[in-house]
Amino acid sequence: MTTERKAILNIEGRDPVEFPIMTPTHGNDCIDIRTLGAKTGLFTYDSGYLSTASCRSKITFIDGDKGELLYRGYPIEQLAQSCNFLEVAYLLWNGELPTPAEKVSFEKNIKNHTMVHEQLVKFYQGFRRDAHPMAILVGVVGALSAFYHEAEDFSDLEHQNISFNRIVAKLPTIVAMAYKYHVGEPFMYPRNDLDYTANFMHMMFGTPCEEYKPNPVLVHALDTIFTLHADHEQNASTSTVRLSGSSGANPYACISAGIACLWGPAHGGANEACLQMLEEIHDVSRVGEYIARAKDKNDSFKLMGFGHRVYKNFDPRAKLMREVCKDVLQELGLENDRLFKLAMELERIALEDSYFIEKKLYPNVDFYSGIVQKALGIPTTMFTCIFALARTVGWMTQWEEMINDPEYKIGRPRQLYMGAARRDVIPAAQR
Repeated sequence: MTTERKAILNIEGRDPVEFPIMTPTHGNDCIDIRTLGAKTGLFTYDSGYLSTASCRSKITFIDGDKGELLYRGYPIEQLAQSCNFLEVAYLLWNGELPTPAEKVSFEKNIKNHTMVHEQLVKFYQGFRRDAHPMAILVGVVGALSAFYHEAEDFSDLEHQNISFNRIVAKLPTIVAMAYKYHVGEPFMYPRNDLDYTANFMHMMFGTPCEEYKPNPVLVHALDTIFTLHADHEQNASTSTVRLSGSSGANPYACISAGIACLWGPAHGGANEACLQMLEEIHDVSRVGEYIARAKDKNDSFKLMGFGHRVYKNFDPRAKLMREVCKDVLQELGLENDRLFKLAMELERIALEDSYFIEKKLYPNVDFYSGIVQKALGIPTTMFTCIFALARTVGWMTQWEEMINDPEYKIGRPRQLYMGAARRDVIPAAQR
C-alpha cells in the first residue's frame, strides 16, 4: 500500500522531486518511480533488477536474511510436512488451502487432463534420441497451443482455470515421455487410480511387462521436491514467464519460455551441475583437494550446491530436503554408496569448516535434491525437467496474477546505451 511518506530526489540544478513510498506486507519498502521519466527525463539503472520490484504480488515471499519462504503466507516447512503437492498447487492458484471436498474435486479435475493428444506423441519422433530432455520439453510444451486452443479467451476466469488444470496435469506425462524416448522404452499412459506423484513415477519407471508399485517413501520424497520447487518469487524464469505473458502470448508459450530460461546452469541446471561436480571429485579421499581449490581465489573451481544468491542464511528448503535425503538413502540401503558418502562428507565439512560458515556457504536445496533424484534412479539430464514440472504451478499462478492485474501492461525495460554516437554512413567508394 502507498503511505504518506515520500522519497525526495535532489538533482543538482533542479527542484526536488517527490515519489510515494509503498509498504508491503513483508519485505523492503519500495519507492514508486513510475513517474520518474515524465517528471525528470531520467531513468534508473539496475542491472539484473537487484533493487527493482517489477510487480505487486500476493503469491510468494522470501526473506533471505532469515532463511524464510512463504507460499501465500504459509511457511514452506509447514506445507511440506502437512500437505501434498496438489494441495500446495491449489493453494498457490486459489490463495487458500482446499477443504476436503475442494481437494477431491481439484484432484479429479487434474486427473481428467493427464493424457496428451495422440498427435502430440508423434512430436517426439522428430527429436534425436540423444537430445537433451529439456530441449524436448521446450518444444513439446510450446506446441500445446496447437492442440488445445478452444479456451483461449484468457480474460475469462474459466479459461484460465482450464489452462492451469491442463498444463499442470500434462507436464508429468510430457516429462515422463521425454525420459522414455531418451532411453528407448515405450511410453506409459497415465494411471488415474494413482495420485499425482505416484502416477508420474509409474510413467517414468513402469514398463508394459509388469505392474509398477510405487514405494511410499520414494513417492513422498519426490512429492516434497515438487512442493519445495513450486514457486520462488520473481526469479529469472518466473520473470521470463511474466514478461512473455505481458504481450498477451498464450500460457503454453509462456511456460515454454520459462522452461528455456530454467535450463541455464545458473538457474535450474544447478542440481545437474552439482552431480557432475560429485562425479568429478569421484571419491571421499579427494575431498580435501577440492575443498582447498574452492578456497583458492586463483582457482576457477566452485563447489556447486553450496550457498544461494537469495538466502544469506540456511536455505529453508535445504533443511527439509536433508531429512528427506536421509530417509531415501536409508530406504534404498545407499548409505555406503560411493557418491552418496562423498556428498555427505562435503556436507559435513561445509557445516563445520569456518571458511564456509563465515561465508554462509551452506548446502542448498539443489545439493540435496540432486542426491535424492540420483538415488531414485532419475538421470542427471532429467533433473531440470523435474524442476520445470514442479515450477509450472508457480509459473501459471504468476501468469494469472499478472494478466488480472489492473496495472498490467507489456513489459519494456529501459537501457543505458553505451554504443557509438549518431553518425552518417560513408558511401562504399569513399571508405
